[in-house]
Amino acid sequence: MLRLVIVALIVVAISVSPGRSAVSSIDLGSEWLKVAVVNLKPGQIPISVAINEMSKRKSPALVAFQSGDRLIGEEAAGIVARYPDKVYSLVRDMIGKPYGFVKDLIDSLYLQYDTVEDYRGAVGIKIDDGVTIFSVEELTAMILGYALNLAQFHSKVPIKDAVITVPPYFGQAERKGILLAAQLAGVNVLSLINEYAGAALQYGIDKDFSNESRHVIFYDMGARSTYAALVYFSSYKTKEFGKTVFANQFQVKDVRWNSDLGGQHMESRLIEYFADEFNKQLGSGIDVRKSSKAMAKLKKQVKRTKEILSANTVAPLSVESLYDDHDFRSTITREKFEELCRDLWEKSLVPIKEVLEYSGLKMSDIYAMELIGGATRVPKLQSMLQEFLGKKSLDKHLDADEAIVLGASLYAANLSDGIKLNRKLGMVDGSTYGYVVQLEAPGLLTNDNTRQVLAPRLKKLPSKMFRSIVYDKDFEVSLSYESDDLLPPGTVSPIFAQYAVSGLADATEKYSSRNLSSPIKANMHFSLSRSGILSLDRADAVIEITELVDVPKANAKLDNSTSASSNKSIEDGPQNMSEGTDNGEQASTNISDSSPKENNTEDVAIEKKLKKRTFRVPLKITEKTNGPGMALSKEYLIEAEEKLEQLDKKDADRRRTAELKNNLEGYIYDTKEKLETSELESVLTIEERQSFTKKLEEVQEWLYMDGEDANVTDFQQRLDVLKSIGDPIFFRLSELSARPAAFEHARKFYNELDQIVQDWESKKSWLPLHRIEEVTNAAKKVKRWLEENEAAQKKASLFSNPEFTSEEVYEKILDLQDKVASVNKIPKPKPKIEKPKLNDTENDSHITEETDSTTKEKPSNDQSTTDSTGSSTDESSSLHEEL
Repeated sequence: MLRLVIVALIVVAISVSPGRSAVSSIDLGSEWLKVAVVNLKPGQIPISVAINEMSKRKSPALVAFQSGDRLIGEEAAGIVARYPDKVYSLVRDMIGKPYGFVKDLIDSLYLQYDTVEDYRGAVGIKIDDGVTIFSVEELTAMILGYALNLAQFHSKVPIKDAVITVPPYFGQAERKGILLAAQLAGVNVLSLINEYAGAALQYGIDKDFSNESRHVIFYDMGARSTYAALVYFSSYKTKEFGKTVFANQFQVKDVRWNSDLGGQHMESRLIEYFADEFNKQLGSGIDVRKSSKAMAKLKKQVKRTKEILSANTVAPLSVESLYDDHDFRSTITREKFEELCRDLWEKSLVPIKEVLEYSGLKMSDIYAMELIGGATRVPKLQSMLQEFLGKKSLDKHLDADEAIVLGASLYAANLSDGIKLNRKLGMVDGSTYGYVVQLEAPGLLTNDNTRQVLAPRLKKLPSKMFRSIVYDKDFEVSLSYESDDLLPPGTVSPIFAQYAVSGLADATEKYSSRNLSSPIKANMHFSLSRSGILSLDRADAVIEITELVDVPKANAKLDNSTSASSNKSIEDGPQNMSEGTDNGEQASTNISDSSPKENNTEDVAIEKKLKKRTFRVPLKITEKTNGPGMALSKEYLIEAEEKLEQLDKKDADRRRTAELKNNLEGYIYDTKEKLETSELESVLTIEERQSFTKKLEEVQEWLYMDGEDANVTDFQQRLDVLKSIGDPIFFRLSELSARPAAFEHARKFYNELDQIVQDWESKKSWLPLHRIEEVTNAAKKVKRWLEENEAAQKKASLFSNPEFTSEEVYEKILDLQDKVASVNKIPKPKPKIEKPKLNDTENDSHITEETDSTTKEKPSNDQSTTDSTGSSTDESSSLHEEL
């Protein structure tokens, strides 16, 4: 919490608009979801982690469908043991993966999802209605939409902008899939950010590297993967407000990973161990693994057992009715657990060893190795890391669960238009894969010109690239990973994008008859976005033509400036055209037809010269990517958005229905309890009590019978009926004490008013008498109204509606107070300033002086004159001062 506050204090706001002063970050993991919010609302910590409906700082990354209802997060986790086939997990790890890979992953975890292969070769999941199929992008969109709702509920302001974290091994298909899911969820993604970069931001934002640079390794073992990232922190000199200052920065030097090693793999060893033990206890050839429900129960308890082993040497395991009404109880020692995972401990060190090997550094060159990720809490893993590092203690300065999401929120604030960081930390991250571009066409041989490294590994993000080829026909462009040995998990082919480039053959045919000064070539422009996505943005055909054109001789003399001006425009005519061939030809025609004006008195000497012209013709790019990473059609996206909107609306109705049902149930119980007390006897007859109690019991019976399938309107109508009976009763009860309090308030004010009127008469003689009388007369009327209604109320029955209410009393007193305040505001008039009287001699002299001044200056009739001392003698001015 201390670190969270420190980070929060270094953020200041530059408000652009209220709607843009809050952004969020989403750490979407295999198992868990974390959300952080940067909010400039006064009175709140600028950066904080959003809590869910269970007041927890992380939520299960789960989606479930049961009986037509969609459940997300904690709601989905609540039914996972009973309906494991209806609760979908690891959806992030299914994005961009081929069907076979996902099917093997699901089967290895004993999950019996109803899966289908879609037209892309990716996985689709059929929910419990047996008809509806959702893509993994749509399921991920549901989780991201839930995350956005958490951010908005936490900050109490609308939020659309977010930064989303991704693991370093995510390739092009996975990153595009996350962006697609965010688009469906209505999240405006400012950028994707590699998880280790978020942790590095959180680590370095409150440190000073001006005196010492350092290498830091961020080691992260999560639920499904492990990686080690080498980051170099340093500082550089820069100018700020004319002064030389040091600015901190970090650069990612390398990152290595194992995408199939994490906390779940340790748990799977325990699951297999206990499954074998349970099968042995039951005997009869029974295999508990064949029951997805039994395995879901076992997995839930195993997770707790593993957590207990982190703090204890022995841990129990107990599962009620694990299989066929048989309970299962067992224990396991930490030593046995470590033995089951023996091969995993050695694998966990491989990413660190690879980072050091490829960077050429030794452990002595490493300043610190920060541990993040929930699985790093396992004691055996920590002891292995300590032994490898040669340290007695490990670096745990960051929150293992929240470092990434908090660092990503800093990045979101930096990218936002409405927020900036008071302390800056430069970030230089790179692509985790290298990329190659290859051109293909009939008759085009593969060589160094047609296949080139476009972006080497760790190419800075973002970047622009340019490639050119001399060719005269249409061709195809393929983008692929640089190394077949380093591919995203599940990837079958290194090619991830394909484009058809057309229009080059037409341009060649159109311009080949011209005098080409060089062969026609195609320029291709690529971009590597800050999210790490590589794309072919545009392509142009470049045609260079040399033609003879008429130009004036160098020593030619002109008779007038008009001719000179005309010839200058010929020399400075357009050289490059980017709008297409028609505009280019028109420019060439204009140049060749230019001639001296007819009013020249003498012809200019003309000569022929060769001039070079360059034309750029935009080429058409058509994406032809196949497989899980292919672009989805607009029709599919529209249909997906409509499906999600309907689900959102249904969820809102369900929540509203549950809320009203709870309100109705709570009202019934509270009211029945109050009716049994004696405090209502004074305002409620026996007959009314019996009738109201009967009505409450009728609604209660309906609630537990037919109310199970009722809708929002049904609950609201019955609640309104009960309140129409109960509200007058409870109002009468509340007025029994409220009216005397209101009368006491009125009496106190009348006592104060008497003193106020006396002070007006003795101390504020300038107040108009009629205004004082208005106040006193109004006070008498209110007092008379109070006395009459109080007398009527004493005669009235307490079982009927009151003759007047406490609210009416307060309103009338408030109106009187306003009248008193308006009289109090009348200011005391300023004292009258009398002019000093002048004797006759002084008066004559003054008049003479004024006359002389008038004669000399001749002021207008509305101007004021000035006496010898410089003060104004204008009559209207002096009158204004008196007023």
